[in-house]
Amino acid sequence: MTSDSRKELKILGWLVALFAVLYYLPIEGARFQGALIEAFKLAKWYAREHVLLCLVPAFFIAGAIGVFVSQNAVLKYFGPKASKWLSYSVASVSGTILAVCSCTVLPLFGGIYMRGAGLGPAIAFLYSGPAINVLAIVLTARVLGWQLGVARAVGAVLFSVVIGLLMHLIFLKEERAKAAKPQEVFLGDDEKGERPLWQVALYFFSMVGILVFANWGTPMEQTGLWYAIFKAKWLVTALFAVLMGCCLWRFFKVRLAWILLAAIPAVVLAIAFPGYPVAAFAAGSAGLAGLTFFGGTELNDWRNQSWGFAKQILPLLFGGVLAAGFFLGSPEGKDAGIIPNVWIQALVGDSPAALLSLLSGDGSQAPGWLVLIWPVWTNLFASITGALMYFATLTEVPILRGLIDSGMGQGPALALLLAGPALSLPNMLVINAILGPKKTLTFVGLVIIMATISGMVFGWVVG
Repeated sequence: MTSDSRKELKILGWLVALFAVLYYLPIEGARFQGALIEAFKLAKWYAREHVLLCLVPAFFIAGAIGVFVSQNAVLKYFGPKASKWLSYSVASVSGTILAVCSCTVLPLFGGIYMRGAGLGPAIAFLYSGPAINVLAIVLTARVLGWQLGVARAVGAVLFSVVIGLLMHLIFLKEERAKAAKPQEVFLGDDEKGERPLWQVALYFFSMVGILVFANWGTPMEQTGLWYAIFKAKWLVTALFAVLMGCCLWRFFKVRLAWILLAAIPAVVLAIAFPGYPVAAFAAGSAGLAGLTFFGGTELNDWRNQSWGFAKQILPLLFGGVLAAGFFLGSPEGKDAGIIPNVWIQALVGDSPAALLSLLSGDGSQAPGWLVLIWPVWTNLFASITGALMYFATLTEVPILRGLIDSGMGQGPALALLLAGPALSLPNMLVINAILGPKKTLTFVGLVIIMATISGMVFGWVVG
């Protein structure tokens, strides 16, 4: 059979498969219709809550990494020849600074990886960014118990280092070839003396500050330090925006008149609509994008790099969010995904009784072999489910509270906490586009396996 014949048969196969799917599509079913609605509800929620406040700043930061951070600096701290102790230490605690979700971290990961970072440190950063969130860990301890809070904190730091090292060892041959290959390194402005390193650091500090405080979540208790920061978050965000404007003026030689002109719409909207700060934030983002057309070659390159990340990542993210909503529902949905919540709850309980009740109506007599393998199954299922679900920052805690109240064991709860915030179906699609299927499947598999083992050990210790 010729290659042309195989190509035509492949096309025919896809057409037949599409016809079969459309022919048997259960469009009349109430659950199928509800799942479709949930898919678009999750996409709408994601667009409102995360695109403007999370992804847009992340794209700007990722683009800035590609333009303003010299490749020498990335290779020095994260490259294949960098000190392992230094690179993994920095990467593994990055989440304490970046309070981001599994999707927001992707442009930042892509930025440092494409600038030459080694696979291991880049993966450690990819995992730790959304997993090691100080506020989320504190909230976990307060709502779910101090044991889960401590286990999550320790597990997340260890996971980032161990998974990064394992990825480095598994793909050691490629990493050695990458280290041996001559790098096309160009001197950055900070190395040419035109712009000191502290200026670049201050500029990134302002952008990271905007990302962190604009997304500061509502604490469970309306008292204390976290709530005080939450109440002042938009004022703090505005101060970081002013700092970034000063950096553009003094360090990047953007005319002050243009900066003030770009800021006017954001200031007017902030005054006119104080209860809707997202409008002012969107206007500020648009103003910043407009400034890049008047700031010379560097800012033009910054805009192009940021736009390149957006084009690559956003379509995959939205497709993944639609799929996650269809299968598992939206945060506001109650048992509305194509997979009933009652089945998920039955599959992660302390005993198989709930599952047997669903299957046969009698959960009193569980076979011995099922009782024996049940801890393995529940932790594995919780890890896989957590890896596929999309958790915005802090939302995993109330979701888990509901699952624990419905009978979820402590072990599966930790497994979901360690796999869920760091992974999601949209996240996997984008990682695949950056790393390829082999590395992506390896990374996802390592997270699921380690989360499963950790959940089993934790369940045995606290049980």
